[in-house]
Amino acid sequence: MPEPNLDTFSRAIIRAFPELETSSFRLMTAGWHSTAVDVDDRLVFKFPRHKVAERALLSEAALLALIRPCLSMPVPAMSIHEGPPLFSRHEKLKGDHLLAARYEELPEHARQRLGNDLGRFYAELHRLDLNQMATAGAEPVGTWQAPSAIRAKALPLLAPRLLARAEATLMEYESLPPDPHGIIYGFFDGHGWNMAFDHARMRLNGLYDFADSGIGALHQEFIYSNFIAPDLTARIVAAYEIATGRVLDRQRISILTGVHRLSELAELVDDPDHVPAMIRSVAEWFAAPLQRMAISRVRGDRR
Repeated sequence: MPEPNLDTFSRAIIRAFPELETSSFRLMTAGWHSTAVDVDDRLVFKFPRHKVAERALLSEAALLALIRPCLSMPVPAMSIHEGPPLFSRHEKLKGDHLLAARYEELPEHARQRLGNDLGRFYAELHRLDLNQMATAGAEPVGTWQAPSAIRAKALPLLAPRLLARAEATLMEYESLPPDPHGIIYGFFDGHGWNMAFDHARMRLNGLYDFADSGIGALHQEFIYSNFIAPDLTARIVAAYEIATGRVLDRQRISILTGVHRLSELAELVDDPDHVPAMIRSVAEWFAAPLQRMAISRVRGDRR
């Protein structure tokens, strides 16, 4: 797939759907896998950027067909146009990203509703049969950089004040036993960039981008909401525990969050376009230990 070009994409869409000829087209994002095109603020078309992305898009559509009937949370109803070029189509979930600054503006009742909604989403998703999801195309989630690679590539880029905390987290990670709740099919991408959040109503309208969903350790599912706020993760975890009867290890979630950010930095160390953002992500986590403790503190926690 060439570099994103709105004219190229719009022509491909109109060839397949001539009724959209007079529509308004807008590039949304050029992600790791696909470029998304918004049409009339009503439809979303995703164009894979390479062959690996094509396989991911086909798998995502197949998985969503199984997932949607089992969830209370809205997710895309995706169809595939074989092309060429190959692309997907789904109705747009109305809403915007939910980032940290906007979460901080939410009142207590909206934060708690969001935590409850996401806790229910994960509880419902984790009930799906592993064998059925694997047959539909779910694969093991991507592995992280080894601790030795993180020490060699990521730690030298950190400010001295962060090194001790990063090294301590790596040592804790190396001592972790297998996940006590085993493996599940999960989303593994539940950060605010994949949320359709209605800021006016302060309500989540849906989740999207299941290309990174797959089979992995249960506790890893709960690290991504820390990109929004540890407070939100705490609420999700508490709601999930009530819905499932499982007791989650907050410290394990905190360790995994730190190692994930270090791993991303190590993986992208040779990419100057992304290294500054990765360093900021690591610094935000390790520079605020008191904030990270919020994962284990929730008002109304019944444990």
